[in-house]
Amino acid sequence: MTVGAGMSPSFAPTLPREAALRHLVRTFEGAGLPNARSDARFLLQHTLSLTPLDLSLRGREPLGAAGAEALRQAAERRLAGEPVARILGAWEFWGLPFALGPETLVPRPDTESVVETALRLLPERERPLRLIDLGTGTGCILVALLHERPGAVGIGLDRSAAALAIARRNAAANGVADRAAFLCGSWLDALEGPFDLIVSNPPYIAAPVIATLEPEVRLHDPQAALDGGADGLDAYRAILADVARRPGLLSAQGALVLEIGYDQANALTRLAQEAGFEDIGFGRDLAGNDRVVTLRPSLAGR
Repeated sequence: MTVGAGMSPSFAPTLPREAALRHLVRTFEGAGLPNARSDARFLLQHTLSLTPLDLSLRGREPLGAAGAEALRQAAERRLAGEPVARILGAWEFWGLPFALGPETLVPRPDTESVVETALRLLPERERPLRLIDLGTGTGCILVALLHERPGAVGIGLDRSAAALAIARRNAAANGVADRAAFLCGSWLDALEGPFDLIVSNPPYIAAPVIATLEPEVRLHDPQAALDGGADGLDAYRAILADVARRPGLLSAQGALVLEIGYDQANALTRLAQEAGFEDIGFGRDLAGNDRVVTLRPSLAGR
């Protein structure tokens, strides 16, 4: 495989798969890609439709003409800065597969903190529950929760019809379509409670910061899923205002579980208190940053 200025990487059809993987790793490392080894393996397995076991047992088989061309195209896209998940068109979240589209974020490991927190709040596996996921995107949070709580039903809300189509596909692919509904709308405006849980990974990047994000995020994630307004807090204001204005949206023991930016805990505490929430807790992500806020409104007057 060779890479030159203005040239695409190329593979000989006779090149063994395991040799192609080694060359691809070296090329990605030479280009400074941070996850060169895993990126190369994901792309080779995807383009050749191989499982990890296939690659181990049949690594000496040649790429073949079609495989060589497919791998060349995938490698070219990665070297141009396109994220691996976008090239694959799917990504794993909570151990489940999720199809992607231009209108959806790639599910991040940090967002699994939302699922973990929600499950701790709802320890009874078979309990009947009503859930709603605001800005559902791929549906990953809602689908993961329905997968873990078979007595639950849920709604995924999003402003993008295209994202909702992908979320419906993902619910079906993961066996929860009969307990999930997907609606087009903005936050909680048109919904009737009570819900036992309101979850969301809303846009929370301050608008001026978006231009400074890594190209893989800035150029490939949908702007609407990133832009949280001038200070990154617009979505939280809208959600908290809706719940404060309409307390019937939450059941008596209901809660909101929202993903937040790593530096937004203090701001969320202030907004939540202003909206009448007295029970405010935070959960951390894999890096130890505050990543999830759990909110329960005051029961006084409810």
